[in-house]
Formats: sequence, structure tokens, C-alpha cells
Amino acid sequence: MDWKNSRIDALLELALQEDQAADDATTNLTIDADLRATATILARQEMVVCGLGAVPRFLEIFARLDRNPQARSPFEIEIPPEIADGARVQDGQTLAVIRHSARALLSTERVILNLMQHLSGIATQTRQYVDAIQGAHPSLQARVLDTRKTIPGLRTLEKYAVLCGGGTNHRMDLASGILIKNNHISLGGGLPSALTRALDGRQKGQRVQVEVRTPQELEEALVFGAEAILLDNMTPAEVKRSVGEIRQYTRGLQAAGEPERWISAEASGGIVLENIRAYAETGVDFISVGALTHSAKAADISMRIGAETA
Repeated sequence: MDWKNSRIDALLELALQEDQAADDATTNLTIDADLRATATILARQEMVVCGLGAVPRFLEIFARLDRNPQARSPFEIEIPPEIADGARVQDGQTLAVIRHSARALLSTERVILNLMQHLSGIATQTRQYVDAIQGAHPSLQARVLDTRKTIPGLRTLEKYAVLCGGGTNHRMDLASGILIKNNHISLGGGLPSALTRALDGRQKGQRVQVEVRTPQELEEALVFGAEAILLDNMTPAEVKRSVGEIRQYTRGLQAAGEPERWISAEASGGIVLENIRAYAETGVDFISVGALTHSAKAADISMRIGAETA
């Protein structure tokens, strides 16, 4: 993750401005401006870490916003060598130690923890889903995908957290991929019409994926040239049957002498931790799970701050 990317930078600055961190009334009235302190960020549960790179950026941005010269004083961050985004850590493990102005640490504490807790929660939950399908079958290699069900403005960071948890990103936004869903089909004159228009008008390198809910829609999608199939809200048994039809169709194309064509199969809808393994065992290539981002519980992370001793 490029934490100095202009979009990320603007997001972190907005978080500090939202909290009015540079005008922290309590801290500015009760803490001496020249007091330095040490902050220790601690894991309070087993988790997958995500968001460490935001810590120095928050402090650097805060220095631009705060009128107190001490906020611009040098700070030090020590991160244990075994700790990085994507690392699994234990309850009580130290994630980082920061030495800086006491005021700066107190005023940025909440935004630092909020973001790290949120991103680490997503990474931790993603890892649970990925672990749940490991070894489902030697010949099965389903990958866990995220979706666009993200908090507005946080998608880049939330999808980064999915990667840290071992998941795979689906399309980043509406411009980066073609996915024909049921509303496109109903408003676009039916599946054959919508699919044909997408194939004819796509940009180079864009694969066209079609969401199907019935055997009839699956057959139409295959016949009219879909390159990826999203099997929506099907049971594991229905997904397994559909994957078999997709594989049979591609074998038929090869037998007829047509160019080799890989049609990926993705399961989506109603997939939770308790049933994801059953979906992995159907032979699908991908399993998309909206809960990775929209229902992840914040990880328990704390920050202890103490005055530096002479």
C-alpha cells in the first residue's frame, strides 16, 4: 500500500479534521506543550494486523494541521521485525512503539486506533474464510473474493485489508470490469442482448462476466459468449451442477475444434463462514463474500501512552 498516495493522504487528513485533532481542547489545556511521551500499540486478541503504515502518515499530517510547534518535532516509530501488515499476532503482542510529543499522541490516538481496528478486523475475518477452505480437496483451488460492499470512501483501504488477510480483490469499481447482473439483463432487453452489446463494446483486456440464477440463464450465458459466470444465490448442490455444465461446455468447444476458452465460475450470495467450505468443494474458481468488508468486527487494539522518563 502506498500510504503517501494522494487519495489516501486526503482520506487520512479528512479523518483528523473530522475529529478536530488539531484543536483538541482537553489535551491542549491539560498537557504541557513540551512534554514528550511513549505510546505502545498493543493487540488485545489474536488477529491479522493491517494499517500500520497509516500511523506515521497520521502523525506527519497532524504536524501540518497543528499550530503547536511541538507537533512538528521529530518522532520515532519502532515496529518489531516480525510485525507487518498481514502478520498474525497474539493477544498482548506489541505492534508498534512511538516516541513523540504527548499532545500529538493524545490527539491522534483515536483516529489511529479507529482505522487500525477496522482494517485489522477485515483482515482477520478474511483470514478466517481463507483458512476455512484450505485443503478442501487437493484439486480444488477456490479463491475468496471481496465485493463492492464497502464503506464509501474506504474501498481502497478495505480491499487492501482483504489482501492482507489472504483474500483476492474482485473489481475495484464499476469502470474496472464488466459484470452483467439481473437488473442489466431486465433493462437491457434480455441476457442475449445485454451480453452481445457488452462483448461488442468492451475495451481490450476486459472479461465479460454474467450473473445467472437459473439453468436457463446459465445456458444462454454460455451460448452467447460469457467469459465468466457468477452463480448467484445457489445452493452448493446447484453450484456443483452448474460448474459441471460449464466444464462440459468448454470440453465440447475444444472437441469441436474451437479455440480454447476458459470460463471461470464464481459462487456468490448467502455465503458465510459456516458454509464456505461446502461451496469450495463444488469446484468453483472463486467465492465472493460481501461480509468480508460489510460485516467485519473491529479488532481489539489499544494504545498505552506514558510520559518519557529522563
